Amino acid sequence: MKRFTALLAACATTLGLTALTGTQAAAGPQAAAATGCRVDYTVTNQWQGGFQAGVKVTNLGDPVTGWTLKFTLPDAGQKVTQGWNATWSQSGSTVTVTNSDWNRTLATGAAADLGFTGTLTGANPKPTAFTLNGVACTGSVGGEEPPPDPDPGPGTGTPVGINGQLHVCGVNLCNQYDRPIQLRGMSTHGIQWFGKCYTNASLDALAKDWKSDLFRIAMYVQESGYETDPAGFTSRVNSLVDMAEARGMYALIDFHTLTPGDPNYNLDRAKTFFASVAARNAGKKNVIYEIANEPNGVSWTAIKNYAEQVIPVIRAADPDAVIIVGTRAWSSLGVSEGSNETEVVDNPVNATNIMYAFHFYAASHKDNYRATVSRAAAKLPLFVTEFGTVSATGGGAMDRASSVAWLDLLDQLKISYANWTYSDANESSAAFKPGTCNGGDYSSSGVLTESGALLKSRISTPDTFPTS
Repeated sequence: MKRFTALLAACATTLGLTALTGTQAAAGPQAAAATGCRVDYTVTNQWQGGFQAGVKVTNLGDPVTGWTLKFTLPDAGQKVTQGWNATWSQSGSTVTVTNSDWNRTLATGAAADLGFTGTLTGANPKPTAFTLNGVACTGSVGGEEPPPDPDPGPGTGTPVGINGQLHVCGVNLCNQYDRPIQLRGMSTHGIQWFGKCYTNASLDALAKDWKSDLFRIAMYVQESGYETDPAGFTSRVNSLVDMAEARGMYALIDFHTLTPGDPNYNLDRAKTFFASVAARNAGKKNVIYEIANEPNGVSWTAIKNYAEQVIPVIRAADPDAVIIVGTRAWSSLGVSEGSNETEVVDNPVNATNIMYAFHFYAASHKDNYRATVSRAAAKLPLFVTEFGTVSATGGGAMDRASSVAWLDLLDQLKISYANWTYSDANESSAAFKPGTCNGGDYSSSGVLTESGALLKSRISTPDTFPTS
């Protein structure tokens, strides 16, 4: 419904998803050596044969424009497979990380949040010999190393810690105590364009300051997305799932199909992608699968047929997770193409533990859409996996009255939601003002748009998760 069909081509390099073959040259000119730096290295997840790590490099010396971080992996079995927020390469035991365009300048005290996934065959010792532009990162100019940031950990007071594995009961999303709950959270924009917005710092803010229950990961299939680098995008999605898990948030994996509108165009890609992510994440309690973002220009029968081929692929690896099926007409239950919820009610997907997606944009979709949701919620388990406070284009003024009416209705019906978007896109649906993701503040009033301020105020109110 929204959208952003033409971003500047330069944005497509944000993730730094390049092949890790041989030694890569640094991108752009390199500044003079830094005069002091600190690196905080944290293993955020580990599994049989692999791991994920966060690398935060802080410049404690003079400002640099253009930087290269190098470090040594002590064990011969440690190999970088995929990195983000920079260009990564490995030669022997030496890993070289070169800035992306958007984070090439590091002012004094500024930090770059990086991360990677890797494989291992034995132990997983901490890397050594970190250098920034050739200067050893000893922790400070004087060489005294401060303690690392604490691991956030998914404590028992987090959404996942309280609710555990979710499931569908009747028309509700229910927790481990079989009680209906509502999840409230935010959606990324396309991770191929706005990777810089999804770092340890921004997810810390989302979990701790926004008190979000849910992080939706919008992985576009077309538009410079998954089809261009299936392995790279799969790895990035898995990494974001891990980052959400570490903070006790649910992760909604969104197979973001939009153009073409028939999800069957991407059926083989969907089977490949979901077989991979379901097998890898089957042991997690925080994962929800959204198998087709916004079908459009296609019949409900075609969407249903697609769902009934993709769901078994997920179930083969992950039998317990909730799966969300997109609906006709940009996931409007058919309303935006002249239909209504009866086509789903009368011909539901032949599967269990599923929900149906509904999307709206508050300035464009008002009383008749709300009436549809009110009727449908009595018969179908609904999940608003995406909505905006503005028009269906993603732009225009925020419609506060309609947005509040929608949010009040969703709260009343206990329908979970994710807002579009947790990004600094140059559109009024974004939560942040342009340029915010170049810094480290994701919560103060100075960086929030009107839409962001409204959503933060709604999401950060206390959850009422029943446990008995």
